[in-house]
Amino acid sequence: MNIYDFTVKSGDGEDFSLFRYRGNVLLVVNTATKCGLTPQYEGLEALYKKYAGRGLEILDFPCNQFMGQAPGTDEEITGFCTLKYGTTFPRFKKIDVNGKNADPLFVWLKEQAPEDAGDEEAKSFEKKVKLLQLFAKPGDIKWNFGKFLIDRNGNVAGRYSPGLKPERLEAEIEKLL
Repeated sequence: MNIYDFTVKSGDGEDFSLFRYRGNVLLVVNTATKCGLTPQYEGLEALYKKYAGRGLEILDFPCNQFMGQAPGTDEEITGFCTLKYGTTFPRFKKIDVNGKNADPLFVWLKEQAPEDAGDEEAKSFEKKVKLLQLFAKPGDIKWNFGKFLIDRNGNVAGRYSPGLKPERLEAEIEKLL
């Protein structure tokens, strides 16, 4: 099994097979519009503009599980991201990433890479949110902007802390491209 075996819901609620991205490098991110990390949209868009022509796709999955920081409809979220951050990468329907209602894609991603990697800044961020996660299970997504890097064969190449800024992934993306 790999990421291409999954079907998700597009922003307008239609079934969308990730098989369409076969052969690309993917960066899968759970996002939020009212989070202290929301400015990471700028870094994500910069990566997308720089590498999309070489086969990078960024897949944005809004998630409202972390203190309700992704309020609004899918249309409102898309409007906000487009107007405030100029995002052009694909955005999918709002989902859960943890718990009994977690989207099957994120269940699989967490099984493939149960631990986050990150730099000192990311580890510092994780210490701050740990207090808010008293009921988190091992392997759970820790916060908004958790990142999974997928190679061209559809396999998880890495999982990265929400606190890791997108630009810090450039070297890893370059290796996979």
